[in-house]
Amino acid sequence: MDWLIDLFDRCQLTLFEAVVQPIAFAAGQGHLLEKAYEGVGWLVVGLLQLLVMLVVIGPMQRRWPAEPMRDRQAVRVDVLYTLIHRLGLFKLGMFFTLDHAFEQGLGVLRAWGMPTLHLDGLWPGVTDLALVSFVLYLVVFDFVHYWIHRAQHQSHTWWSLHSLHHAQRQMTLWSDNRNHLLDDMLTSLLLSAVAVLIGVGPGQFVALVALSQLSENFQHANVRIWFGRWGERLWVSPRFHRRHHSIGIGHESQSQGRTVLGGCNFGVLLPWWDMLFGTADFQLRFDPTGVRDQVEQGRDYGAGFWAQQRQGLRRLLGRS
Repeated sequence: MDWLIDLFDRCQLTLFEAVVQPIAFAAGQGHLLEKAYEGVGWLVVGLLQLLVMLVVIGPMQRRWPAEPMRDRQAVRVDVLYTLIHRLGLFKLGMFFTLDHAFEQGLGVLRAWGMPTLHLDGLWPGVTDLALVSFVLYLVVFDFVHYWIHRAQHQSHTWWSLHSLHHAQRQMTLWSDNRNHLLDDMLTSLLLSAVAVLIGVGPGQFVALVALSQLSENFQHANVRIWFGRWGERLWVSPRFHRRHHSIGIGHESQSQGRTVLGGCNFGVLLPWWDMLFGTADFQLRFDPTGVRDQVEQGRDYGAGFWAQQRQGLRRLLGRS
């Protein structure tokens, strides 16, 4: 593990000193070097993730597909979403738009006496171990993410944005980042705030996000894979998550004889929360994916990146 960390650090430092630092000085932005160095770290992580996606998950899709590949253009749009996120463009946009407001908001919370909990210090001598601390934060983070995900499905306002993610009829390893940018911004701000308030260190946060994203790439992959009776209950599999994307199942529930927003299998990494709160569906099926009104009523969710972003805003404003 130590040699991997050292390798990562050397890659980050080399890229920063050879490329980013000279550009920052040439642009008169030397005061942003600390943020730029952090951004280079995210870029290195993103490049490593893309390598794993292409070398490991891609061949699995070709070997064990859940369905035939019928719409390659839709997949190409998803690739664009992935590159925007993994090459740091989304984080760059966040830095120039909402980062200052985020830090100001945290400052207000601090002024009100909001403490940092430092969860990894709750059990001295045990949580001081790096792996135990990481696992603790992963479980807490996933619990928070589960409730964020449920809110995306149960709030009509939030669903108007999040439904773009579910409108992909051709799910692949690239589909994880297919989200409306406003949806991503809100989720990112919430998770970042939780990370700060519970004491997640910068390095731990990068590792948590990197692991989560790679797992989610695999969950969205076009693969007919499940983890067996017990494995399905330990970690979210492609089968478990595909059920969440199934038409009329993953985004709808029945209440008093009528169909309402809801669904099943909201767990991001761990299916435990779905099991605990009654939203788990372990049926061993690989159904078609999409949104019911898209399939039955022909609702337009947009074909290209900008069309999808525009349609999301129209749904948010009640004009589509």
